[in-house]
Amino acid sequence: MKKLIAFDFDKTLYDHQTLSIPESAERALRALRERGHIIVLATGRDMSTHYSRPYLDLVNAAARVEQNGAKVVVGDKVLFEHYIDRGLLKRMMDYAERTGIGFGVTIENEDYYLNPERIREAEMKRWGQCGRQFKDARALLARDIRTVNFIGTEEEAKAMEQAFPELQLRMFSVNYGADIIEKGISKAEGLKKLCAYYGLEMSDVYAFGDSYNDSEMLEEAGVGIAMGNAKEELKEIADYITSPIDQDGIWNACRHFQLV
Repeated sequence: MKKLIAFDFDKTLYDHQTLSIPESAERALRALRERGHIIVLATGRDMSTHYSRPYLDLVNAAARVEQNGAKVVVGDKVLFEHYIDRGLLKRMMDYAERTGIGFGVTIENEDYYLNPERIREAEMKRWGQCGRQFKDARALLARDIRTVNFIGTEEEAKAMEQAFPELQLRMFSVNYGADIIEKGISKAEGLKKLCAYYGLEMSDVYAFGDSYNDSEMLEEAGVGIAMGNAKEELKEIADYITSPIDQDGIWNACRHFQLV
């Protein structure tokens, strides 16, 4: 029976050390397709940005849950989109200006951020470079925005959650920033919409992840699989812990569950 196999992207499919998808993970994706399973990319990324578009062909997913569930796509068909209320967006931007946190989003090829020095600092520390060309973040108030990013410390993230009880901030696995998610929006909710589309149940879902924004997905999937390099909190809720991304984690789990 076909299953829906959902993969987070960063540090689950995509190795930040080698800047590539491991060969064994590519082999697993090919084998899953050959067996008729439905491959889903479930990511915090907006896959239409110039940073992410090149990976679409590599993964070749049948469907995508993007921006932590704010956009759900099958092929070229958009099944679901959620936009942030502009009043809420303005209040968040005012908060960012007062507190100095990095705040904004990349839309296609353009980077709209408040306090861009925080983004430069984080990316120089992480990657050794920052090639962004920053635009006026206030222009976001005239556009439909599905999600925004936070750049700052865990303490600053907790303070923002206290200021905005309607939001949850899920720290990136490298702990320099977070996805800002409205409560009620998650990868798990996106997967439920895909299950309805394909005539499956959440019990038919195998979900792979490594970080905090994968928690609902791993909890509600039939089988939640944490990478060996995952956050400890995620491992605690997973049904199965595979080996790290650089030790054939995807392939080993697929073999363990006889998916390939």
